[in-house]
Amino acid sequence: MDILPILSTLRRHKVTAFLVILEIALTCAIVCNAVFLIIQRVDRIHMPSGVAEHELVQIQLADTGAKADEYARAQEDLAALRQIPGVTQVASVRQVPFGMSSNNAGIRLDPDQNKPTLDAATYFGENVIDAFGTRLVAGRNLRPDDYRRLDMVAEGVRTKNLKLFPNTVVITRAVGERLWPGQDPLGRTLYLGKAPLQVVGVLAELVRPQIEDDSAALFSLVIPIQLGGGQYVIRSAPGDRERVLKAALEKLRQNDPHRIVVQKRTMDELRESFFQNDRAMAGLLIGVCVALLVVTALGIVGLGSFWVAQRRRMIGVRRALGATRHDILHYFQTENFLLATIGIAFGMVLAYGINLFLMLHYELPRLPAVYFPIGAVVLWLIGQIAVLGPALRAAAVPPVVATRSV
Repeated sequence: MDILPILSTLRRHKVTAFLVILEIALTCAIVCNAVFLIIQRVDRIHMPSGVAEHELVQIQLADTGAKADEYARAQEDLAALRQIPGVTQVASVRQVPFGMSSNNAGIRLDPDQNKPTLDAATYFGENVIDAFGTRLVAGRNLRPDDYRRLDMVAEGVRTKNLKLFPNTVVITRAVGERLWPGQDPLGRTLYLGKAPLQVVGVLAELVRPQIEDDSAALFSLVIPIQLGGGQYVIRSAPGDRERVLKAALEKLRQNDPHRIVVQKRTMDELRESFFQNDRAMAGLLIGVCVALLVVTALGIVGLGSFWVAQRRRMIGVRRALGATRHDILHYFQTENFLLATIGIAFGMVLAYGINLFLMLHYELPRLPAVYFPIGAVVLWLIGQIAVLGPALRAAAVPPVVATRSV
């Protein structure tokens, strides 16, 4: 019964009503997209790595003097690190998950393909799978006789001698599903350039060192290539990591004092550093959402207070004609609900347009439809809560006082 009087009143206050609708529409559009981006960032921050993050430390070294036989020294380093109490696994590695610096290779199913089927991170080094704590879900781990030294592989690249390449590989489940959808990848062959590698094992997950596309974050291979040291991953119980790290640095200095430590950190610290920009972005977007919702709520409160002051005579007339306090309260809440609904409807259209722009220019996914009703409910609730104070003040105006005000 209040709809027609409300519409009549709003027609007499077109500019004010339009400004409220515009504010709600902009808030709806921005908040829907911002919440979508926040959830994306949160999902990215918590993406699985596939490794025993709370048990790992990384040490990266660099030479300052004459280099000894790097392969012999790497074996000495690995043997010394294994002797440290509390160490359960050690690996020489070329790269680590979330390490930013990444070796990648184009994977082909046929050596004569013009373009690779996918791009994957390539992990090298001895004992990588056990040291990382990565779960093997099918097949076997790499064996000592699978390995080739990195200098041999480099010679094979130079001379195009495929016999110098390793011939086995362990892949992640994501790689297997991408290369052979719905099929068992064990025993199948993939190609790095012209070099064939037979899949002997499948890992549940192993995240890439650098992630440019979240959908390809788990495209990783472990190739049996022996390295000459320089970077080590050490696994121990979480509570032993600091002690183990200190002891490991001392052991490595004893083996060769002509080296400097470039990096020494836990895997937790590495993840923290890798996702710091995502956390900052999520925090910024949360701040924007809160600010917009607060400003919108304050705008509704201000408008409601203004209209209560302007309509005291109308309120008095309605009260004198028998309207109860509940009727006056319901009137203002209904009016706010109508304005919010119109604003939300325009806001959803605007939100969709903003999302199309982001998809076109920033390669973001489409905004799921579920965000629209969620945004509508939030703005309806905020609108009703914000207008409640002015509406209660309007309902509390005595008829005799209201009818005397001009």
